[in-house]
Amino acid sequence: MFRNILLSIWIFLDPFYYPFTRLQHLTADPEKGGVFRVRLTKYKGNDIQLSDGAIIRKNDLLLKIHLHNVRLLNDFNYMTNELLKGRAIYKRVKDSMPLLTAFILNHPEETKIKGVIGITLINKGFSALGFECIPPKNKLYCWFKKTFQLPIYFLSCSKISAANIKKHRTVYLLMSKENLINKYK
Repeated sequence: MFRNILLSIWIFLDPFYYPFTRLQHLTADPEKGGVFRVRLTKYKGNDIQLSDGAIIRKNDLLLKIHLHNVRLLNDFNYMTNELLKGRAIYKRVKDSMPLLTAFILNHPEETKIKGVIGITLINKGFSALGFECIPPKNKLYCWFKKTFQLPIYFLSCSKISAANIKKHRTVYLLMSKENLINKYK
């Protein structure tokens, strides 16, 4: 009951919050634009070499992806089976990847964009989508990000325990632009 009240408040506040985030939908019609909201960002971490040989360096331009969590939580709120919910969300993300590819290919800064980056507590399913998991080196940054991602985690899980919270760690999900295009164009 409390979870439904919080979700209703979040659904109400999201349209007011969204303009302040500098995020964009992948398409002009947000309902058909997949589950990502995105913005350009300059990478500020240590150099990272991805498995396809791409190197992400400080100040490289990346497209930062954000799951549209309130939409996903609302769409799958009726599901009590965590495995089925995870599969349904995975399918939505996978179905949104071609939209993400098209967004980059049609972006005015396309030639400068080196890849996509997300920051998450999710610890399963990302590699099948083509993402690589890289833990940030800065422990304070990890703590800060985890603190702000925990409310979403609490709203999304039906069974919360200290052990489950502890096993989830903040990670970057990265994919080079070339890998994204090759996999989803």
